[in-house]
Amino acid sequence: MLSSFHRFRASLDDYNDRRERLIKASRDVTNLSKRTIFLLHRIVVESDSDDAPANAAAKGREKLREVQDLYASLKHELQGDRFWRYQRQVSPGLQEYIEALSFAHYLEHRSLITFDQVQQTLSDSDGVPYFPLTVSDYLLGLSDLTGELMRFAISAISRRGGRATAIEVCAFVRACKADFERVTPYIRDLSKKQTVTAQSLEKIEDAVYAIVVRESEYALPQEMLDDIVAQSVSTFSHHDERTRWRRDEEYGEGEEL
Repeated sequence: MLSSFHRFRASLDDYNDRRERLIKASRDVTNLSKRTIFLLHRIVVESDSDDAPANAAAKGREKLREVQDLYASLKHELQGDRFWRYQRQVSPGLQEYIEALSFAHYLEHRSLITFDQVQQTLSDSDGVPYFPLTVSDYLLGLSDLTGELMRFAISAISRRGGRATAIEVCAFVRACKADFERVTPYIRDLSKKQTVTAQSLEKIEDAVYAIVVRESEYALPQEMLDDIVAQSVSTFSHHDERTRWRRDEEYGEGEEL
């Protein structure tokens, strides 16, 4: 009888220790992914070159290798059915990673990264996955991407050629929202993130609408129009920062579950 309790104690200790390690790793993944997203935005904003998005994507992917190496080190922790047992501890960081990876992919290819492409980045050189990627984590991570696309679109508006970029991103985010609506009833928490997506889409539409109206009403030189747009962008950016903090607090990125 006593030996049985010793085994139970050892099993519980092992569970709790592994859970704490995975929570810490998920927080590290979240921090690295957020830094990558900030890096992508900074490179795109600071450079007027046409190659800026592609250059940003290349540096972003290089930064994300740190996350991939971290997941590789966790492979033995998530073997077999352990992944499903600890999925709630892994999920927050994984979604943030997918958000960063999909943003880099969009900057380079102007399209959504596929499920198989994400899983490939979470596999070893032989193509064996470190752990199975779930459809819910994939979709929730892509849903977060729309917020970054909103920031990308609004920051691009005041630059040369940025208005066309904003219109393109607006159509893309609108299509993403429509596609996500089809699976919202089947994915937990996706309805909450769809609310944030709707807010992001509304901000892009408002900015694009204001630009199109000004262009149609006034025959302004491009330089003057850029100045007017830049003033409008500052208002959207200030409101967006407050929304981002609220979103992070609501979803508790990397929190203990």
